[in-house]
Amino acid sequence: MREEHRWWHRLTLLCAGLLAALLGAAAPASAHAALRTTDPGDGSVVRTAPRHVTLTFTESVGLLTDSFRVYDPRNHQLRTGPADHAPGRSDTARVALPAKLATGTYTVAWRVVSADSHPVSGALTFSVGKRTATTVRPVSDATENPATAALYNIARWLAYLCLALLLGTAAFVAYCRPPAAAPLRTPALAAAWTLLASTTALFVLRTPYEEGTSPVRALSPHALAHAAESRPGALLLTRLALLLLAAAAVALLRARRRRLPRRAALAVAAAVSLPLALTWSAAEHASAGLQVPLAITSATLHLLAMAAWLGGLAALLRVLRRTPALPASVPARFSRLASASVTVLVLTGVYQSWRGLGSWQALTDTTYGRTLLAKLAAVIALLLAAACSRTWTTRLTRARATQPTPGARVPEPAAGPPLPPEPPAPPPQLSFHLLRRSVLAEAAVGVVVLALTTLLTSTVPGRTATEAARTAAPASGIPTASVTTVPFDLGTPGGHGEVQITLDPGRVGRSSVQAVVYGPDGGLSTVPELRVTFTLSARRIGPLDTRVTDRGGYWAADAFDLPLPGTWTMKVTVRASDVDQVTVSAPVRVTR
Repeated sequence: MREEHRWWHRLTLLCAGLLAALLGAAAPASAHAALRTTDPGDGSVVRTAPRHVTLTFTESVGLLTDSFRVYDPRNHQLRTGPADHAPGRSDTARVALPAKLATGTYTVAWRVVSADSHPVSGALTFSVGKRTATTVRPVSDATENPATAALYNIARWLAYLCLALLLGTAAFVAYCRPPAAAPLRTPALAAAWTLLASTTALFVLRTPYEEGTSPVRALSPHALAHAAESRPGALLLTRLALLLLAAAAVALLRARRRRLPRRAALAVAAAVSLPLALTWSAAEHASAGLQVPLAITSATLHLLAMAAWLGGLAALLRVLRRTPALPASVPARFSRLASASVTVLVLTGVYQSWRGLGSWQALTDTTYGRTLLAKLAAVIALLLAAACSRTWTTRLTRARATQPTPGARVPEPAAGPPLPPEPPAPPPQLSFHLLRRSVLAEAAVGVVVLALTTLLTSTVPGRTATEAARTAAPASGIPTASVTTVPFDLGTPGGHGEVQITLDPGRVGRSSVQAVVYGPDGGLSTVPELRVTFTLSARRIGPLDTRVTDRGGYWAADAFDLPLPGTWTMKVTVRASDVDQVTVSAPVRVTR
């Protein structure tokens, strides 16, 4: 008995450790909508002030009351219009800017909610006319409140765990038919109440989670109203209503001391379980992207199969500990239930993996793919543990079937000497004990699988991450542009500084060139002449003059052609006076 208590203690420590890992790993990767393009581009210099700032994402997004904060060159927040979507484009977010913007660099901090209920935020800069002489201070934008994120992730993990325990216990009682359901009443009630409490916590924390604010804001009327109006909040309210409805039905049956027939119980359980699981699948990855109806159906079946297997496994473990003389038919039926659940999990899991990854490369190049590999390894370990449990179930069934009835006499042959007594059948206690150990190990691995499943719901899908990395760069101007900083020294007091040259997009073909001269104090410096040329010595091409012109604070050329890829030598000539001039060079890599 002491050894069994040690096993339970280890399982509890494992759950606590996984919960801690979940809180540490899930929070930083909670954004699922990836930014695709921006207008104006990040880091760009525009001639005239734009009327709007427009962001385009990889999926539809929801807007907050302060989705945009725009700061002028002096870091004062501008008064802007409310955030909205571009006409007919739910995957965009935009904000109207004031009619007249002063010359200089502007900073835009943004925060939206992706279609699968997770917030995403970031910042960009653009300049009107020219870049400002002073560096814009970074805008303080806390994307996560640690307390809110921790509480929200705890509630999410508990909700998953309790759903599995509740639905799995119901499936176990209805299908496996243990001789007495009393040992399962306490854990089922605990799971139901915890699920109700965690769902309430998720609803209350919904607005602070989206806005990245303190949990103190959770109970304000505005926060609750905003949560109720959002799609994730509506799904949480639906989940609460279903739980309360199921609780009222159970209380009514117990008050009348009625027990539903097996088929009626199965029908009622399915009628409650299906919409309950939909409140999860309609708010996670399946609700955004391609093939949404099929994805939601697959995710719902996956969740129900997971609950039937892992929750039923916990119920079997409880019954094995509380019922020493458990009929072998109960674990045998659960073995068939687990086999059916595994089949559904494999089919739906393959589809969801394909939908989430998009390519084999994403399996190792993205966080989603690596987490999926970890879950796959845990599922394989779980299948091995389940195979051991199935083996001991079979042996227990055979042992009890061949065990002689006490007092039965051995039949004698019609002629000849009496037969020798048959050796006693192996006692079923050993198989029963080993089955209980195997089920405990299976439950421990199941907790790992459940934790990794929760992590997957908090990770950007590989398909989205790959698409964002492929399409976001051309719109920003910075990720695809070749930016080179070349120091110079004229040899005179205060005659040193650096030139920052931006070649956009930095590939073969037509590009734009922008050059900014910075003085020794880090501010913009004005020079009477600047020349930038490119030479490809390996092909004896050049020097090609970019013909940059003074644009009032910076130098630029709107069209410059680079004919071939390779490592070009960029020469920059800075002239401060008729006699003070210096030429510096730096290599620049040009791709196709």
